[in-house]
Amino acid sequence: MQSALELPSGVREGNEKLVKVSPSASTKIFQLIEREGKGDYLRIRITGGGCNGLSYKMKFIAESKEGDIYVLSEGVKLLVDSKTALYLRGTTLEYSDKMVAGGFKFSNPNAKASCSCGESFNL
Repeated sequence: MQSALELPSGVREGNEKLVKVSPSASTKIFQLIEREGKGDYLRIRITGGGCNGLSYKMKFIAESKEGDIYVLSEGVKLLVDSKTALYLRGTTLEYSDKMVAGGFKFSNPNAKASCSCGESFNL
C-alpha cells in the first residue's frame, strides 16, 4: 500500500470517505488498465455539461498533478483534483455488466437529481 511519504510533492492522501470503488468496478478498472496501457492511475473529474449540468469524466493517466488527492480503494489508485473533491465526497463508483443500464455508475449522495443515463447530475 502506498503511503503519504511515497506520494509525489504536492499530492495529498485522501481516503474512501471521498470516493470508494466497489469490487465489481475494481475488477473492470484493472481489466481496462491492462488493455489501455495509458497509466495505473484513474483520474476522476467533474465538469460542466450533460443534461443535468455536471458530468463525470474518467481517464487513465501515468502521473499525478500538484494539488491532486490520492485515494486507494479496492486496490485502484484514484486521483481527484481539489475542485472535484468538493462534489464527490461520499461517492461510490460501481460497475454492472448488464446489457441494459450497464457500465460504470456513480452513486453520489450530494446529487439532488441525475439523468436516466447516470452520466450527469446537479447539486
